Amino acid sequence: MMDEKPWYDDIVMPALLRHARNTYGSVMRQALAEAGYDDIPGNGLYVIGGLALGAGGIPLGQLVRELRVSKQAAGQLVDTLVLRGYLERTADDDDRRKLTVTLTERGQAAAAVQAAAREKIDAELLARVGQDDVSRARRTLAALIEIGRNRGAVDDEH
Repeated sequence: MMDEKPWYDDIVMPALLRHARNTYGSVMRQALAEAGYDDIPGNGLYVIGGLALGAGGIPLGQLVRELRVSKQAAGQLVDTLVLRGYLERTADDDDRRKLTVTLTERGQAAAAVQAAAREKIDAELLARVGQDDVSRARRTLAALIEIGRNRGAVDDEH
């Protein structure tokens, strides 16, 4: 019997990364919807999750860089999340033009649901491939991120 190569050997890395990311996103969105947070727009998971991991708020300019979207698109996303009760904005005391966004109580609750969903996928992945492979995958992804940073292609910190 001939050894068949795994299905993923013929898939290009960007496609694998996209589908792997979609696994997290769809599980998180389903959990959020079940918990009553079904009104989070695209890129909203990134903002809410990122704010939950950080201490305090994020300047709007940093958010624009990390999302790699226009200032207008980031502003619209923040406006939507503020309107829906997930975020609040505050102006810098020294420079009123600088805005910082932070999670509201609703935003913190949604972040907790999102984190729990991510942790379930992390646990399932760990059970399937083991800690060595998860660590290897993390090192591989970090190397890919560093390649992008060295080429000026990635300018976010996460």
